[in-house]
Amino acid sequence: MAPPASACDIALLLAVDVSGSVDAQEYRIQMDGLAAGLRDGVVVEALIKAEAAVALMQWTGERRQQVSVPWTRVRNTIEAEALAVAVEQMPRAWTKYSTAIGDALWRGADLIEQAPECRRKVIDVSGDGVSNEGIEPSEGRSRLDNLGVTVNALVIETDEADLTGYFWENVITGSGAFVVTANGFADYPARIRQKLIREVAEQFADNR
Repeated sequence: MAPPASACDIALLLAVDVSGSVDAQEYRIQMDGLAAGLRDGVVVEALIKAEAAVALMQWTGERRQQVSVPWTRVRNTIEAEALAVAVEQMPRAWTKYSTAIGDALWRGADLIEQAPECRRKVIDVSGDGVSNEGIEPSEGRSRLDNLGVTVNALVIETDEADLTGYFWENVITGSGAFVVTANGFADYPARIRQKLIREVAEQFADNR
């Protein structure tokens, strides 16, 4: 008789903005910062305790979303390091397209439906601009609401007027949803670590 499947507390989809407003250096900052966050001791411990499932999707314009890291379980330090390496070494999918947040959320819903069975389902969206192509973010958000998915955001403020407010009003959804703001790309590594701790470590502790 097969043993029961391991309990999973969180399925976490990392949705990374690679639109044309993100240059090569800024893309590298995002990937290196995210890999460092996934190697952080607090984050690693929380992912393992949660027996988490993590995937990464690059997104930009309409119909341009790529699953760069498929659903990956994190149940020990070896699996955690393999995930960080995959993120660190991930080639960029696109360089010159628009920002279709609604399409990214809709595709994220498809991926969440394919995730391992986990108690919580969370999409972590990063972005440095408002949606300017594709379906409205509200359409993707409504579908995710119906699936019981929480959408959090990491906003990279550059030159948009109150981009943080835009994401609060148009993108995030679900119980306890929140926005973390990075003041430019240089601030991204510290903020993604803060966000991962809040999503995985603090939420896991609250639900024990």
